[in-house]
Amino acid sequence: MKKKIFINKRRIIGILIFICTLFLALAGRLFYVMAVISPKYKAIAEEQQKSELQINAKRGRILDRNANELAVSMDVYRIDLDLKTLRQTLNDNTMTSDELANKLASILNMKPDGVNKILNTILPNGLPASSAVLKRQVEKAQIDKIKALNIRGIIVSSDPKRYYTNGNFLSSVLGYVNSDDIGVSGVELSYNKELSGTSGNMTYEKDVYNNPLPYNNPEYVQPVDGKDVVLTIDETIQDYVEKAAQKALEDNKAKAVNIIVMNPKSGEILAMASKPSLDLNNQLNISSNSKDVQKLWKNASVQDNFEPGSIFKVITSASALENNIGLNDTYIDNGSIKIGNTVIHCWNLDGHGKQNFVDIIKNSCNVGFVELGLNLGKDKLIAFAQKMGFGEKTGIDLPGESSGILRNPGKTNDVDLATLAFGQGVGVTQVQYMAAFNAIANGGTWIRPHVMKDIVHFDDKNKMVTDKIYSDYGKKNVFDANLASTLRQDLIKVVTEGVGQNAFVQGLDIAGKTGTAQVADPATGKYAPGKYMSSFAGMAPAGDPKITLLVSINEPEGSNYYAGEVSAPVARELFKQIFNYTAIKGEVNVLGK
Repeated sequence: MKKKIFINKRRIIGILIFICTLFLALAGRLFYVMAVISPKYKAIAEEQQKSELQINAKRGRILDRNANELAVSMDVYRIDLDLKTLRQTLNDNTMTSDELANKLASILNMKPDGVNKILNTILPNGLPASSAVLKRQVEKAQIDKIKALNIRGIIVSSDPKRYYTNGNFLSSVLGYVNSDDIGVSGVELSYNKELSGTSGNMTYEKDVYNNPLPYNNPEYVQPVDGKDVVLTIDETIQDYVEKAAQKALEDNKAKAVNIIVMNPKSGEILAMASKPSLDLNNQLNISSNSKDVQKLWKNASVQDNFEPGSIFKVITSASALENNIGLNDTYIDNGSIKIGNTVIHCWNLDGHGKQNFVDIIKNSCNVGFVELGLNLGKDKLIAFAQKMGFGEKTGIDLPGESSGILRNPGKTNDVDLATLAFGQGVGVTQVQYMAAFNAIANGGTWIRPHVMKDIVHFDDKNKMVTDKIYSDYGKKNVFDANLASTLRQDLIKVVTEGVGQNAFVQGLDIAGKTGTAQVADPATGKYAPGKYMSSFAGMAPAGDPKITLLVSINEPEGSNYYAGEVSAPVARELFKQIFNYTAIKGEVNVLGK
């Protein structure tokens, strides 16, 4: 008798429903993956299969006004490590990390222990790193030896190196770049965007060992090289100034020497030097955190305040001329003058006796200027100084500019006013003073000092194309042209008859002013005994000045510290060299139209 088989239809239906549901779910998931999120996974897969190599743009050059190269980028290389591939390579070649470290170290002039540490770089979480930088700024001869090792996982790429053609020449103006080729100071920082350009890239498909696939057509985006920055600097005049500053530093055993030469009609800086200085090509100096070294990277002409001393008498005199005060007065100097309970001495302790307005300028008489300052009053003198640009930044196209220090009239007493009149108790920068001095030279127009002349690039035919011409002059009329002419004539007598005779050059009308200021001690807030800032500001030819300059010697050693003795002779030699140069080359060729 056949045994009956009972089939539970409900169970079968349930199983079928479960199978169908599972099938539909899988189909739905498959559809979701293939149709909905497929682009996402495709992108991930392509990302894993593709590698992108950044191609650095070549940094633009920095040129002087005559297209002489001051800073250029040289083609060198960097070595990166794909540590995952490198570990596999060592395993395949039965080579130890120590053996590879010794080989690399001998080629790259590195210590084997240092190389080994990089080869075995560990992440903060304790896991082995996947990549590391072995060395940058590597020369081609070394790269050829590295490539000859034929070690997979060692990646060589371009790494431009900045080279400064004359070492410490114009160092505080040019500035420098960091290891990533980014400007850190000076022109390199101010015009970093223009100099940097835009990086390109190459994208290619790779195999498991990071090698490009043979059938692949790489995608290439060409880099756009940086533009060249043409400076107002004249390399020849700069060379004169560099040598003069170094000689003055050594002859006077000074703490520092700063010199600036300008075209007063345009605001162009033709030369600017600070000594001592550092070699821009010395990477050890650049990376040093020493306070002394870091001070040398500052551009003192732009960033450092100093009390100008008697060169500020030019400003006090201009204020007197504008306000028609003290011009016909008689000044009696017996060697000192008492203001309240404070006795102020003239530099000539015996006094200058009876003088007129022009006399106190040519003799640089402190007593005479104290009386002149008090007659002017604090409101008029400080307002005029403000109009000439003191107490605020000039806006020069170099970083880190100081605004100087100018007293508020409401906080100025008679002693403050008296010392301000002869240039103590006020802080200025060289560029700030020169902007005001240039206004006297050019007939009354304040013009912003600057170092950029043009920004250019070269087209496919190697023809220079000008992208930008400096135009941010900020011109403003601050002084009457006739009064400026009168003051220049008074300043000629400083050089021909007065305290600036050591700046005299036969046949060249030089108008100028000496200034010997006491130097404050930051620790005590008082003037340091025996320390002075000795300056000479000059312009030539006085009838229609083409050149202005300022020589400042900080803390000349010994008893011979007066500006007429230490700074004026430096100015004299520079005027002679510069005007001989312009005579040979042609004024228009040197200074422009």
